[in-house]
Amino acid sequence: MLVLFFRRAAFSAFSLLVVSLLLFVLTRSIPDSPARIVLGDQATEQQIAQFERDHGLDQPIIAQYLSWIGNLTLRGDLGRSFTTGLDMNKQVVDTLPVTLEIVAVAFVAATAASVMLGDRLCAVPRRRSRLLRAANGGDRSLCSRFWIALVLILAFAVERDWFPPGGFIPISQDLGGHVRSIALPSFCLSIFYMAVLTRMTRSSLLEVLGQDYMRTARATGLHPARVLLYALRNALVPVVTIAGVSFGHMFGWALIIEQIFSIDGLSRALLTAILRRDYAMVQAVVMIFTLVFVGANLLADLANGWLNPRLAAAAE
Repeated sequence: MLVLFFRRAAFSAFSLLVVSLLLFVLTRSIPDSPARIVLGDQATEQQIAQFERDHGLDQPIIAQYLSWIGNLTLRGDLGRSFTTGLDMNKQVVDTLPVTLEIVAVAFVAATAASVMLGDRLCAVPRRRSRLLRAANGGDRSLCSRFWIALVLILAFAVERDWFPPGGFIPISQDLGGHVRSIALPSFCLSIFYMAVLTRMTRSSLLEVLGQDYMRTARATGLHPARVLLYALRNALVPVVTIAGVSFGHMFGWALIIEQIFSIDGLSRALLTAILRRDYAMVQAVVMIFTLVFVGANLLADLANGWLNPRLAAAAE
């Protein structure tokens, strides 16, 4: 298991390094200089040159990258925005918990519901495929367009006033209001992944239940619940893999959810930074999302190694 962990951790670190290099090069390859964006079109060449010297933008790109990655890895310093002058670490600390909570609630709801529904839907006959698709929420076009968020706002926030139409209420301010403020965004974020994970759980569980060793277990007189528990442990390996990827993808889709519900989270901060051409904020947010994505996949690999010890043995 330790060999699997160190191999996956080394690959994750290499992935982060590659992403950081590509991200830095791409943000610096945009024709407009940050000095021109901050100072405006009326700035003189002397003012632009002075701005670039003050912020180290006159140095070679490799020197800028080494300085940035050194501060990030050694001191955890994400830098400071060229356009707003704000500290990126403070911006991340203020906005990341909001997005992380919404994504975490959506992820837990999606995975828990998918395991339970996948187990129940194994008994649905194949000929009732329409009912199965409806139960799984299998229409991707319905779940992926997020117009359902607008429908839910109209139905439960405007017409019935059960939930707030937008905004985020901190838990320290009002516990009930906090729960209501994240209920609709978390549900809208989780519904598509709930459908994907439910289909994956059902298909994987059906495949495992059809194996010879499962038929042998049932023939020996084991309790059906115990047989299902054994089958579920083997069937969860591909589900855990997809769940790890889905957790990272949720941060990307949270951008749309936070924009619709007017939530000041990290994903919405990324959209604002793109519109303002705030390169430092774009770099900081993308690196945080990459770290979360890589970390989620690393945990999924370790969980699969625990569920199926043969994966850990194969890594040695």
